[in-house]
Amino acid sequence: MIRAIVTDIEGTTSDIRFVHNVLFPYARERLADFVRAGAEDEPVSAILNDLRAEISQPQATPEALIAVLLGFMAEDRKSTALKALQGHIWQGGYLNGDFTGHLYPDVLPALRRWKAQGIDLYVYSSGSVAAQKLLFGYSDEGDITGLFSGYFDTHVGAKRETQSYRNIAQQAGVPPGQLLFLSDIRQELDAAREAGWQTVQLIRDEADPVSRHRQVSRFDEIQPEQIAL
Repeated sequence: MIRAIVTDIEGTTSDIRFVHNVLFPYARERLADFVRAGAEDEPVSAILNDLRAEISQPQATPEALIAVLLGFMAEDRKSTALKALQGHIWQGGYLNGDFTGHLYPDVLPALRRWKAQGIDLYVYSSGSVAAQKLLFGYSDEGDITGLFSGYFDTHVGAKRETQSYRNIAQQAGVPPGQLLFLSDIRQELDAAREAGWQTVQLIRDEADPVSRHRQVSRFDEIQPEQIAL
């Protein structure tokens, strides 16, 4: 039986347009000023040091790092340091009421049903854990963070790497075959399947003709108790 469900966010629980049309521009417009204001203080200084290590430039100035970060954003680089900074910037937006975290309407009822069935729920996204908690803490449906047992980001590894899913299984304490991963990206699901997980692909628009994973268009089409192990 499925003991735990791990869900992606972008394109799965939440409209990809919310991330690309709301969150990313909000962070891009504020990133330079945010870094300049906090470059000498925690937590920004520690994040900048992580970025220096990431790009192997230990002496890089804040201005040079701003240029790197803006370049990463332009190419949608899954940089852990960038994601951490974005999370701090988005926190201000959520707290100020500039936006709420988007959820598809079919998501919350399904999460509540699975939780009531005794299934543990987790999140795995390329966005930082802090950003994940903000989206679900200030969602369209209010604070739903209480439904989740834990959150994972790229600190456990990239989402298209099989080892990342082995790491999550170990940290969650659940055998891989009893873990179900939900994502809209088949390459992520391929990696999870290679690690022994069960998988379901969320297709909010057109079907993926190349995918070998079961495809659904809504969370209420997923019946964990019917997934054969």
